[in-house]
Amino acid sequence: MKIRLSAVAACIAAIACPAFALDFPSRKPGLWEIQTGDGTGTGKGPGAGHTMQQCIDAASDKALRDMGQGMSKDMCSKQELRSDGGKLVMDSVCKIGNTVATSHAVLSGDFGTAYRMESKSTYNPPLMGRAEGASVMEARWIGPCKADQKPGDMVMSNGMKMNALDMMKNRPKKP
Repeated sequence: MKIRLSAVAACIAAIACPAFALDFPSRKPGLWEIQTGDGTGTGKGPGAGHTMQQCIDAASDKALRDMGQGMSKDMCSKQELRSDGGKLVMDSVCKIGNTVATSHAVLSGDFGTAYRMESKSTYNPPLMGRAEGASVMEARWIGPCKADQKPGDMVMSNGMKMNALDMMKNRPKKP
C-alpha cells in the first residue's frame, strides 16, 4: 500500500500540535471521517486520496495528541504554532531517517464539526525520490461512534480495522 509521504507528515503534524505553545483544540467526541489527498486536486496518482474513519472520546483524542507530542520531541528541531486570522499555522523542521523535512501547514475549521489542513513540505535530501510534497486533510464529524466501535478504533480505506490506543500500548518502550 502506497501512502504519500506528505500525507503522513501532515497526519503526524496534526497529532503533534500539543507540543506547541498555543493550545490546540480538542475534537468533538464521536466518529470522524478523515480524507487525505495529494494537494493537487486531481485525485490521480499514487496516494491521491484515502478515507478513514476514527472513533474518539476526550481521553483517546488526548492520548493521540500526546503520542504525537512524544514523536515530535524525538524528531523535530523546530515546532511553531500560531494563530493567524482564525486559522492555526504550523511550521516545523523534523528529521525522518537521514532526511530533514521542512513543513508549513494551515488548519482551519471549528474542530466540532469539521476542519481542514493544507500542508507543504520539502525534503533534503529527497525522501524516497521526492524533494517536495503537498497534502490536504479534511475531517468531518459524522455522528456518534457505531455500536461495535470503541474509542481509538480506526477503519482504513481498504476496510482494515485497528485500534490506535491498543497499538500504542503494545509498542516497545524506549530503554
